[in-house]
Amino acid sequence: MSASPVPYPEQCTLVLQGGGALGAYQAGVYEALHDHGIAPDWVAGVSIGAINAAIIAGNRPELRVARLREFWEGVSSQLLAPALPAHFGVEAREFFNESSAAWASLFGVPGFFNPRVPPAPFQPSGTPGALSYYDTSPLRNTLLRLVDFERINAKHPEGKVRLSVGAVHVTTGNFAYFDSSDAQPVGPQHIMASGALPPGFAPVEIDGAFYWDGGLVSNTPLQYVIDQPAADDMLVFQVDLFSARGRMPRNLSEVAERGKDIQFASRTRFNTDLIATQQKLSSAAKRLAAKLPPEFANDPDLKQLLDAGTAAALTIVHLIHRSKHYETQSKDYEFSRATVREHWEAGRKDVERSLADPRWAERCRSQVGITVLDLTRPEKD
Repeated sequence: MSASPVPYPEQCTLVLQGGGALGAYQAGVYEALHDHGIAPDWVAGVSIGAINAAIIAGNRPELRVARLREFWEGVSSQLLAPALPAHFGVEAREFFNESSAAWASLFGVPGFFNPRVPPAPFQPSGTPGALSYYDTSPLRNTLLRLVDFERINAKHPEGKVRLSVGAVHVTTGNFAYFDSSDAQPVGPQHIMASGALPPGFAPVEIDGAFYWDGGLVSNTPLQYVIDQPAADDMLVFQVDLFSARGRMPRNLSEVAERGKDIQFASRTRFNTDLIATQQKLSSAAKRLAAKLPPEFANDPDLKQLLDAGTAAALTIVHLIHRSKHYETQSKDYEFSRATVREHWEAGRKDVERSLADPRWAERCRSQVGITVLDLTRPEKD
């Protein structure tokens, strides 16, 4: 496929939300972007988004899709039964999904996590085994096999992609980002910390401190990305696995699903409104500075107002996984091969639809600093 036209030179950033098994949607998004010649300069992720981000940043461009596919085919390799045909009805597919999720919770997921033996209540108090239901050592082995961490931490390799992953300090509750642009190398422990969601997974120790899943505080790295100094215009593909919008629940199962969606959905609108406000303040300060006498040029208060915004333009293309009616509250740990492939294909389709939209082709640099494009629409089940 030919690359999509990009009217302005921009830093391309891929922002990946947490969401467990739904992360196959992000892999499909990346594959479609790759097919269109759109390559990220920076990948930031939380939880499963951190795993996908590490695989992308930790491989040469021509290997990334294959490595993503290897990961997702691996974690779904114990649940290979085909999904029930549509004519069996929504209830039958719900049963299939719930059964697949129950299998994963009982027996674990290959290359990802295994149930602890003995279980947590029989482990010595204070040890990692006493703090979680599952052992994630298989994930470490998977990361070491699929991710070239030397490439991530190298200073100037060809096709270098910046990697940022978010986690939460267990005892302070503070959010932390591990970034390959910093002096500290990023390793498998940082990716595992970003995805250590309690009580399923134990906290991960890094330099004497313990970290849990970043989704406990913020399930998306978007705010971190847009807070970083930027000399160039930025194009952000924000890939969300939970939708803030949804229908009214009809039963307790749907209540649990809707609650999870709201809890983990990105606050993209809040973040973008905040950036727009900061940009307006900065623009007003520039107009005011032009009216002031020269002796105010170095005034620290004026400088702070001027620094509230940025001269760089920000375009956010929002891609949201939208659940099918048969997906339930267990959708983030339903690792059947049939569902993983559905999520992957949904990600591909949403990118194709977005890049075919005239609003994408005709987009231009925003003078107010930020443009948000949500070019997908829910499909009928």
